[in-house]
Amino acid sequence: MRNAFADELTKIAAENPKVVLLSGDIGNRLFDPYKRSFPDRFFNCGVAEANMIGVGAGMAMTGMRPVAYTIASFITFRCYEQIKIDLCYHNLPLIIVGVGGGLSYASLGATHHSCEDIAILRALPNMTVLCPGDALEVRSLLREALKEQGPVYLRLGKKNEPTCHSEVPQLTIGKSYTVKEGDAICIISTGNTLPISVDAAGILDSKGISTRVESFHTVKPLDRALLKEVFFSYKVVASVEEHSVLGGLGGSIAEWLSEQKLEGRAQFLRFGTPDRFLHKAGDQAFAREQFCLTPEYIAGSIIKAAT
Repeated sequence: MRNAFADELTKIAAENPKVVLLSGDIGNRLFDPYKRSFPDRFFNCGVAEANMIGVGAGMAMTGMRPVAYTIASFITFRCYEQIKIDLCYHNLPLIIVGVGGGLSYASLGATHHSCEDIAILRALPNMTVLCPGDALEVRSLLREALKEQGPVYLRLGKKNEPTCHSEVPQLTIGKSYTVKEGDAICIISTGNTLPISVDAAGILDSKGISTRVESFHTVKPLDRALLKEVFFSYKVVASVEEHSVLGGLGGSIAEWLSEQKLEGRAQFLRFGTPDRFLHKAGDQAFAREQFCLTPEYIAGSIIKAAT
């Protein structure tokens, strides 16, 4: 995802002279094409994330379109106060790009795990939260994010994620995108678990259980119309995310569901990271296995719920 982001941002910067890139001392080679083309619109703010948000807020106040980029766990937790006051309070159009969302940096330990970022940022007024499902969704959502007039959090994976689309989809903020049709089960995925969700749907299809997959690329604002449709139309609805089951996509849907009068609605299952830290070292695939974020586990759990 990060390569697609860097490439698309470079294209956008050529189209829009107001676009400015701020980096937290990361991605130096990644952004070489951007820096060669726009050396006066790149600022390495160093390992000083709170300051970077403040700098970006000031730029936004002057009419620039700043994009701040660094590791997800650093650009959210370390500078939450600046995001709240400098950006959200003033409703400024800065795009916060967190690379390595979820367990993408699993091997580096809990300091680099980012499984609570959606929860804390969606609680802030004026904040939009976007989680592209693959590199092609990154390209579409980055362009949509730059149309917003307030702060946006764009949560990326890392690199080499499987692609779930054959071409760049035309995404709309706040509106889910149907990746696969099905009429028995609906899997709602956000972010880099989209390939896992598609694979889980394939397992279910192979067992005669027709499964729909939705890319819920926007966690805030929620696509409430889509939720109402699927909870009335399917036997089981499952959310899948590389984020805590508390406060992320699953939590958002559960909050919405608690306020609805939906007789005969679908059973709701949440798949994500549990309410505990991972104290073992390993790569992303290992971490996902520890937290049961695998196509096999998800499909098996859905089968049990549906029978």
